Amino acid sequence: MSEILYVDLLIENGDFVLNSGNEPILCNNDQSIAQDIVHSIIESGLATALVKERSPTMRGDIFTQMELLVESDERIIPGSVVINEESEGRLWVTASTYDFGNVSVTVD
Repeated sequence: MSEILYVDLLIENGDFVLNSGNEPILCNNDQSIAQDIVHSIIESGLATALVKERSPTMRGDIFTQMELLVESDERIIPGSVVINEESEGRLWVTASTYDFGNVSVTVD
């Protein structure tokens, strides 16, 4: 097992995940990075802009902005980010990290 470098509270469906004692569950390393990717895209407003946008050119621009946003994370290898639209309102993001290999996550 890898050394623990990053620790966060685990969030699913916009809420903290609690254990049977009502204490927050922690996530670390690649799971923490993946969670940060989702939150950065949602908090940037780009996901909402993409849903509203119908122009293929402008949608392409939004995808580029998302890729640049994810690549701005110092844990992500620049040029490794791939964002695919799995369905309307759902994105699949894949990126390579320096310490933990590939991470993949969905943004709903």
